[in-house]
Amino acid sequence: MRKIKIRDEQKGIIFIALIIITAVALSFVFAFSLKTNTVEDALKEKGIMRTLFIIEDDDSSMLFSSVLIYNPSSNKAALVNLPGHTGAIYQSLGRVDKLQKVYSEAGVISFRNEVEKLLGMTIPYYAIITLENFIKISDYLGGMRVFISEPVDCLSEEGERWLLPSGAINLDGDKINTYLHYRLEDETEADVQERYQNAMAAFITGIHDKKFVIFQKANRKRYLDFIKTNLKEEEETTLFDAIADVDAESIIKQTITGSLRRVDGQQLLMPDNNGEFIKEAVKTTTNLLASTDGTLTSRVYVLEIQNGTTTQGLARNTAILFQNASYDVLSPVNAPRNDYEETVIIDHIGNMEVAKIVGEFIRCSNIREATPEEEAESSSLDAGVDFTIILGRDFDGRYVVPSRR
Repeated sequence: MRKIKIRDEQKGIIFIALIIITAVALSFVFAFSLKTNTVEDALKEKGIMRTLFIIEDDDSSMLFSSVLIYNPSSNKAALVNLPGHTGAIYQSLGRVDKLQKVYSEAGVISFRNEVEKLLGMTIPYYAIITLENFIKISDYLGGMRVFISEPVDCLSEEGERWLLPSGAINLDGDKINTYLHYRLEDETEADVQERYQNAMAAFITGIHDKKFVIFQKANRKRYLDFIKTNLKEEEETTLFDAIADVDAESIIKQTITGSLRRVDGQQLLMPDNNGEFIKEAVKTTTNLLASTDGTLTSRVYVLEIQNGTTTQGLARNTAILFQNASYDVLSPVNAPRNDYEETVIIDHIGNMEVAKIVGEFIRCSNIREATPEEEAESSSLDAGVDFTIILGRDFDGRYVVPSRR
């Protein structure tokens, strides 16, 4: 058989062709990788999604910020308010200062990193909205609905008249601006922060209510152009399309709690228990959102807290802890006796999964279902109580401390 010889020129051509084919193949792989939608991938994994929202004031400083923790499988969500005056030693600043200073001095990436440390979680997405665009979005959404307990009639420092009616009202752009900026003489910083959180909840609710308009092909770019994110356009659309499905009626609201201290001439909110409390509160809420198929998060659980010791105010202070962790707590009461050695959680609804989450918050593993006799003697069912917590001597005011016997 005659052998076919390949000349040097042909070898060169073949070699060049192989290089071209390899380059084309790599370009296809690279192009495909660029088209990867990380948000879509996260949705397929059916995990918890976390997004940091920052609203900038007219001077580009941070007006307020929140973290949305969202379970797309159940459409349940929690909104964690981040008071701008939250104080800590911020690594990005190298000093003790306000959280909002991190944003203005170190930028959004450092701000997100500090928030992640503060809450003890990773936050892959962030969204920045200027006040001007927040106002425009409010108008596009047909207003943002908030509840105002009393009519507002006051003057700004510049002499501008601030007027808002009371009740559940829809605020257009100008009115939402007033809602975010008015200040009354007798209100506290906590009142202001509550308004900020209500405005963010109204924003999320507005996206939910208008999703069929916003995400029409002709409209979505107009809306999303108002929002700056760390995502590609397609990912951004996917994220807000998912957020639009949130159960707007059952958003859990949380905020950072602590004590006010004056540091270097400014009032700072120093988080409770050196910041550990907010981490555990957020973890508890996240566990509730992530549990089973979401049926556990269809309502806020009602707790009854009883003081089974002689320590005055123990049940009252513990009730405040659970309220700050988004539980509904009845007025604290004394237990039938005051010599309980061990703290116990009594499950009235037969839901051990949630009972364990409640227990984790105070590190209590002593959980049992209510006996028929206890239910017959108790008014818990009539009061709609899901879990009764009887505090024993092993509870130190924050955690159950196992005895060292």
